[in-house]
Amino acid sequence: MNSIIVVPGPTMSPTAQLRLAPGQTLRFGREPYGASGGGPHVLRVPHAGVSRSAGEITATATYWSLSNFSRSATYVVENPEGAGEHIKIGPGRLDAPVPFEFARLVLPAGSELLTLDVWAPRHDYADRDATGEPDGEPTVVPFPLDRSSRYFLVLTALCEPRLRGAPHAPLPTVEQVVERLKPAWPAANRAAVQWNIDYLAVKLRLKPGPDTVDPGPRLVGKKETLVSLALRFDLVREQDLVALPAAPTGTAR
Repeated sequence: MNSIIVVPGPTMSPTAQLRLAPGQTLRFGREPYGASGGGPHVLRVPHAGVSRSAGEITATATYWSLSNFSRSATYVVENPEGAGEHIKIGPGRLDAPVPFEFARLVLPAGSELLTLDVWAPRHDYADRDATGEPDGEPTVVPFPLDRSSRYFLVLTALCEPRLRGAPHAPLPTVEQVVERLKPAWPAANRAAVQWNIDYLAVKLRLKPGPDTVDPGPRLVGKKETLVSLALRFDLVREQDLVALPAAPTGTAR
């Protein structure tokens, strides 16, 4: 996967995910004109408080950059995984690199704050030898996962019943995953957990990569496929269960 996925907010047009290959751009604003360079990617944000041509997202292989065309508004890019981690992109700043694997772009619009999500699912991690020193060209991990992320916590919760000795146990529902993770993730809800499951489907290449035009057919049995892949290739192991909050007393483990 070599590109970026932009997930528009509910009032933006188009509403479907936009996929950018390396070098392509997405121009956004109230009345944006055609995108420069790599292709005709345009996102309309129909709000009187947003500049006609508000900014531009540019995709690279493993990250994206943001240009702020506004004369007065500062944009904020948040890391939903972090404890308030964010970067500010001031008026007129061009090509500011964004390092987050997935991010939320916040646009001030009058008395409102409009948001859209940007995913950079590649974020490769190199395999290194036991000494920690590279030996020639590093080997790229086939399924790059950040074990400190919430999406990995969701994947671990999905795998938990089968990792605890019941290889054919039914998978937890989304609602059960929410309740399982609430002690460690108080803001967890059905939409947030489902968002992470959808992201994992792209991250683990169960759906066509973001550099393809065709998003592919709807994935049936998404949770089952994710868990099967994770357990088959040891992406989630029994020792990863320690990251889950302690199960309530009397709960089957």
